[in-house]
Order: sequence, then C-alpha cells, then structure tokens
Amino acid sequence: MTKKRGPFRFIHSREIYKNPWIRVREDKVIRPDGKRGIFGIVEALPGISVIPIDEKGYCYFTKEYHYAVGKVTIEAVSGGMDKGETPLETAKRELLEEGGLKSTRWIYLGCFYPFTTILYSPQYIFLALDAKKVVSPIEEDKRMIRIIRVPFRKSIEMVLKSQITHAGTAIALLKTDYYLQKKKYDFRKSRH
Repeated sequence: MTKKRGPFRFIHSREIYKNPWIRVREDKVIRPDGKRGIFGIVEALPGISVIPIDEKGYCYFTKEYHYAVGKVTIEAVSGGMDKGETPLETAKRELLEEGGLKSTRWIYLGCFYPFTTILYSPQYIFLALDAKKVVSPIEEDKRMIRIIRVPFRKSIEMVLKSQITHAGTAIALLKTDYYLQKKKYDFRKSRH
C-alpha cells in the first residue's frame, strides 16, 4: 500500500547514513507520471539565525572557517536547536555562546528551508535589537570564531557584493531590513 505525499505516492524509505547532526535517507516513490523514482533526503537539525543589532545600528557577525565550503565566511550568529529547546531559547543561547551578547528585544522574523530539493532543516530567524556585549564568547568558540561589528546598511551591501554568502544570513538581513523600514526604525532614537 502506498501513501500520498503531494503529487507522489510514497513506497518506502531506507536510512543510508546517520550521525548526531544529520540523517540521510532514500525514499522510493511513484512519480505523478506513474514511473518509479527516488529522492535522496538529508535531514539536519532545525536551527536559528540571529541578527543582533546594537543601539547605534551595528550588526554583529561571526567570521569563521567552514570546512564544507573550504573558506572563511561572515555569518549571522547561527546554530542548531538542542532537543527540547524552542527556537527563541536556541537563539538566546547561541547569541551568548558565540557572541557574548544579550538582548531584551527579540523579534521573530519567520522560518525558511535552505535547500528544498534535498534538505529538510527548518531555520528560524530572529532580530535581537539593542544587543549588548555582556561576556566573552565561550572558550571553544573563541578559538574558531571571530566576532565582527558592521553598520547595518553596510551588511546589506555585503550581501549584494557576495561578501556575505550564507543563505540564512542573507535571508535574515533581508527580513530585518524590511522590518526596520516598515517600523521606520531610527537607531538614534532607540538609545535609553
């Protein structure tokens, strides 16, 4: 017996590979044209991306070597959700661990799926306004991650010039820009 999954009929699935962060499976299906087919799916932990902005309008990003792409990238504070954590709890934890930052003004900007043809990994986006440095990043992160501070408008330019290439960061900055323009947000007026 097959189950419907959108326009496909699902036959069965088998696990190909698994580690603590990802699971790879192969699904056998019957395509809408009646022919048999397969899908290779990577399931990764759900995650978050945070755009922390201080009261002067500067964003904080990580600058880190990423093995999969073989280069140093500039990214939003990002990370995977631990079991039982909400997206906001993850965002607050990652902001403190990676950046040594805290915020009391959190705005949820939505969810996205980074690569819908083969990857299942919902990613939640947050804006952390009035971010403040409170501690040094945890020792493990300090060895690998450097924190940089960039004016918000410049960060948008960095995406357009492909200086920021991380999809989650680009999406988060686009949504942050929309939110700030919609609210007519003025960093000069946000100071306490």
